[in-house]
Amino acid sequence: MGNQLGLGLYLFILSVFLCATTYTCLDAPNLTVSCHERERLALLEFKHNVKDYFKVLSSWVGIHCCSWKGVSCDGDTRSVVSLRLRGNYREFYEDDVEEDYYLVGEKVNTYLAELRHLKHLDLSGNNFQQSRIPEFIGSFKQLSYLNLSNAGFSDDMAWVSGLSSLELLDLGNVKISRAKNIDMVLYMIPSLQYLSLPLCGLSNGHLGIHHNSSKILPNIKHLDLSWNFFEGELPCFFQNLTSLTFLDLSSNNLSLAWNSLKFLNLIPSLSELHLSKCGLHNALLSPNYFNFSAHSYMHYIDLRDNLIGGRFLYEIINITSLKVLDLSRNNLNSSIPTMPNLLKLDVSENKFKHIELVGIWRQCNLKELSLSYNIFNGEMIGPSTNMSECSQYAFEMLDSSQNQLNGTIPEVLGRLTNLKALYLGANSFSGSIPEALERVRSLEVLDLSDNELTGPIPTFLGKLTKLSLFGNQLSGFIPESLGRLAGLTELDLSSNQLIGPIPNSLGRLSSLHLLDVSNNSLEGVVFEAHLVNLSKLKYLHTDLNHKLIFNISHEWIPPFQLRSVVLSSCKINDEFPQWLKTQRNLEELWLSNASLFGLLPSWLRTMPIFILDLSHNKLGGSLENLPSRNPIHWVEPGDAALFLLQDNLFNGSIPRSLCRRTYLELLDVSMNGLSGNIPDCVKNLQEMKVLILSSNGLSGVLPRSLGSISLAWLKLTNNNFNGELPRDLGNSSLLSVLDLDNNKFSGNIPQWTGKDLPNLKVLSLRKNNFTGGIPQSLCTCSNLHILDVAHNNLTGSIPRCLGKLSGMIEARQEDSRYNSMYDSMEVSQVLKGIELEYTKTLDLVFNMDLSSNELSGEIPREVTSLSLLVGLNLSHNHLSGSIPDTIGNMKALNSLDFSDNQFTGMIPSSIASLNFLSSLNLSQNNLSGQIPTGNQLQTLTDPSIYASNKELCGAPLPNNCSNHENPPTTSKNKYKESNKPKKVWFYFDIMCGFATGFWSIIGVLLFKKQWRHKLFVIAEVTMDKVFVAVAVRVSNFRMTNEDK
Repeated sequence: MGNQLGLGLYLFILSVFLCATTYTCLDAPNLTVSCHERERLALLEFKHNVKDYFKVLSSWVGIHCCSWKGVSCDGDTRSVVSLRLRGNYREFYEDDVEEDYYLVGEKVNTYLAELRHLKHLDLSGNNFQQSRIPEFIGSFKQLSYLNLSNAGFSDDMAWVSGLSSLELLDLGNVKISRAKNIDMVLYMIPSLQYLSLPLCGLSNGHLGIHHNSSKILPNIKHLDLSWNFFEGELPCFFQNLTSLTFLDLSSNNLSLAWNSLKFLNLIPSLSELHLSKCGLHNALLSPNYFNFSAHSYMHYIDLRDNLIGGRFLYEIINITSLKVLDLSRNNLNSSIPTMPNLLKLDVSENKFKHIELVGIWRQCNLKELSLSYNIFNGEMIGPSTNMSECSQYAFEMLDSSQNQLNGTIPEVLGRLTNLKALYLGANSFSGSIPEALERVRSLEVLDLSDNELTGPIPTFLGKLTKLSLFGNQLSGFIPESLGRLAGLTELDLSSNQLIGPIPNSLGRLSSLHLLDVSNNSLEGVVFEAHLVNLSKLKYLHTDLNHKLIFNISHEWIPPFQLRSVVLSSCKINDEFPQWLKTQRNLEELWLSNASLFGLLPSWLRTMPIFILDLSHNKLGGSLENLPSRNPIHWVEPGDAALFLLQDNLFNGSIPRSLCRRTYLELLDVSMNGLSGNIPDCVKNLQEMKVLILSSNGLSGVLPRSLGSISLAWLKLTNNNFNGELPRDLGNSSLLSVLDLDNNKFSGNIPQWTGKDLPNLKVLSLRKNNFTGGIPQSLCTCSNLHILDVAHNNLTGSIPRCLGKLSGMIEARQEDSRYNSMYDSMEVSQVLKGIELEYTKTLDLVFNMDLSSNELSGEIPREVTSLSLLVGLNLSHNHLSGSIPDTIGNMKALNSLDFSDNQFTGMIPSSIASLNFLSSLNLSQNNLSGQIPTGNQLQTLTDPSIYASNKELCGAPLPNNCSNHENPPTTSKNKYKESNKPKKVWFYFDIMCGFATGFWSIIGVLLFKKQWRHKLFVIAEVTMDKVFVAVAVRVSNFRMTNEDK
């Protein structure tokens, strides 16, 4: 019996062991299972040849490679059969991505060829820097899944034909335009069911060479050819895709052929169709070309961003299976019918003028409705009580943002009990946030931003994950109740009128991803307790709360990894915040005007920051510790990388280490105490667009290497630079602003400033030692609207061709490429005798200042054609001649200074037509005559503006023109003198006329007696008639008086 019991126990233990072993083998991976040694070594070689910034491969240690993240093995053979290393390289800029995870490498290591039994390979979303897809992938005969999309590859697909077992192939965003006979290659893979080739540079020729339709992929079900270069009639490749259920041809031009969509009528199996941005219009979608009713399985149609206009496509109503319809970014403006089975409708960015046309309250079964970016006006009115309403609404998402809706937010929204997301931002809603929204317990996303809402923030309950109320006029305190929204990931209360402290309860929001309370009137102190539980926080913005104080211990280690910190204009009142040194993913750091002092910490050097604003503090010492590590998240060139360090106490020279920040586009270290030269290594800063080094103690000649940078803005004012401007600077053809005021530059103004800088808008060389004349080449700068060469030693005359500066004659559309980057930058100009700083209004300033030089000759009349000039200063030169009488053509002049020259003659009367003139100085010349009066001149009553012109008279000068001793020739006297000969001839003509008339009558009467007799008879008869008429009237008048 005992033996039987022992044998039974032995068999039980053996069974358990066998089951465990079987489970372990069948269910890979397992901690105790290792792949073959050659495969493990191959995987380690792959790991060593990529840069793993995000620790994607951190688990790849030890011998048990089947347990490594992304690696799966066959339970029987222990061979690696799956390698799943998908990253998010092309998604890093999206807000929904909480963590970055991708690999960076120059190529895929050939050691992976050892993974001969691979069935699943996914390297998508990594960055292999435009390398070729390795040929060895074509040797994986068992491979059924291959995804290399968005991984930075380019290729010719020569290896694909060897993958005879492939079922899914995704090469999205792989540049394969050099590939030949792609269709024939695909014929060799009969098992292929899923093919995705978007953004591959394909055209009709890649798929249209072979016409044997019997071989054309009859098994494929999913086909994505979006964002390529197909156009017109599509190739024969599409003719026999009878099993196709998904087709995406978006962003291909299908408008060039009327029958481009006819092939769709031969694919009744289609259930999802994407034709966005294809140039389609109503006629191409008519039943003659595309029979909607033939697609009884269709549940998803995407026609967004086409040319569909006017009436709604009523043919679509016949598709009873349709669940999703996207007609956004078209030109629809008519009423939308009710489609009972439709669940999602997007008509955003159309031409609807009235929200009633969309029929919100008729759509009972719709779950998602997008109406944003239309041209609605009026109020968002609820359903009428006179019309049949839905007993219940199915809405889960309603988007009516970016419209022109006004009035109050309707209470009826509280009836949408299933609502999960409501977007009403960027309208003109007023009043308070309705209490009805507090009762929508299902609400997860609420966006009421950028309206005119007032009152306090209500107590929100339920499942809110995103709350955006920025850009309103909300007031009061931030409610403590927000801290009970445990699922909240984004909270944006910026740009309101909120007061009081940041409540401690916000520190309980452990899921919070973004916290933005900037631009309010918050006050109080922020301690570690406010942040200690925010483990998922990525964006912390509290700027422009001038009474908010940060008091965080230097030893505190935050639980989060921030990407963006914006604390500008808050009070830190300390040295550089030490708690930031643990933020290894920090990209943006804004700490301007934060009362910081001391030195830059050494750990800052290793931070991946590409936007750094430390301006307007009291930081000092060297710039050696500026961030030098290239940003790991910033990949695309569209984001501006900038260092703003102006208005501090930094000293020493510009460190050569700064040249390693090759990603920098803007550097501003003005208003510091820097000294020394500009290092020649600035040539490494190939992305640099704006360089501002003004108001330091820098010196020496400018390095030639400055010309190798594509600069658009160069400002070196208020330094001690000397020498001539380097010829290489003329290579900066994008240069828009060249501001070198107040230095010691010498030599001639180079000819290349006009010839080689076609985009130049501002040329300011004020207060230097330039000699020679004003170069004629400047006249070719058609964009120039500020020319300031005052306080130099220029000689010669003013070029007449300056009157052809078209940028000062006619307004033109400004190029906005750098406008957002330039918003905070300044250019100094002297107008009305006062030095002013211009930033956002710079494009409105048109000024020419040639003062304080040695210029001679007359003012060219052509200069007065510069009708946009606001300021013209030619003072303190040796100019002579008269002021052009066409000066009145310069209608925009606000400031005019011709003082301290040698002008003669009268002040032109046309100067009185300068209606905007508020500053005038004509003193210290040799002008004469009466000062013109009228219009704007009446307001210029300061006599000093005409001083030291001995022969000038009239107001506002004390000497009157009429009784002035040794009266000067006034304009009136001059008029009389110039008209004296005319008056003599006038009187002579009168005398001749009188003599002729008199003697022609009297002479005849003297010699013709009969005429004399007749004349006297006529005179006598006439006198008798007059006498009788008068006597009768007098008699009648007397009789009338006697009767009374």
